[in-house]
Amino acid sequence: MGIFSGFSLIASSIPYIINGVWTTLEIALVSAIIGFVLGVILSLFKIGNIKILAWMSDFYTSIFRGTPLILQLTLVYFATPQLIGYDISAFLAAIITFGFNSGAYMSEIIRSGINAVDKGQFEAAGALGVPYWSMMKDIILPQAIKKILPAMMNEFITLTKESAIVSTIGVLDLMRRAQVVAAENSLYFPPLIVSFAIYYVLVMILTILGRLFERRMSRSD
Repeated sequence: MGIFSGFSLIASSIPYIINGVWTTLEIALVSAIIGFVLGVILSLFKIGNIKILAWMSDFYTSIFRGTPLILQLTLVYFATPQLIGYDISAFLAAIITFGFNSGAYMSEIIRSGINAVDKGQFEAAGALGVPYWSMMKDIILPQAIKKILPAMMNEFITLTKESAIVSTIGVLDLMRRAQVVAAENSLYFPPLIVSFAIYYVLVMILTILGRLFERRMSRSD
């Protein structure tokens, strides 16, 4: 069977594969939100004066950065029912794993952004008597986030691509749908190259949107 005849054979299944984009983006977006919130909390703990919180945050980061993401995913999905008796869904397992994993990486990104803020901002806020948490929330973090926007966008793009591993636990994302079509037709190249192209276009769109957002934010300075 030729390549082009193979594509014609799966033509009716291409919309089915494309619909997996929404699951892929949903996992990436929700995980990014969880990761951002966790990242902010962990980064503040890391730069704070409470040693036990700083140690715990560093340990948390080392765990999620030091082990394979696919292993974390399979542990959450397969071990949760045995540990706590809750039959977790594949989608929820994916959200939890990717969110917690992203939080570890985001904490380092946000910490670097905070450290990049001019020290005079801290001194000025301290001289004016601004409470520490108010200073971080209203003065330091907004400036830090502007500095790390490219890194944050890269993290979101990485989440979008790495979400393909949720296919291993049965989530019907873009990758899994391509595998289903491949198995049904005993034909792997056409559906997988379709998903390959969709991932590429999706990442290029996200990259362009990220750059436009960065330019808009830089103009608001």
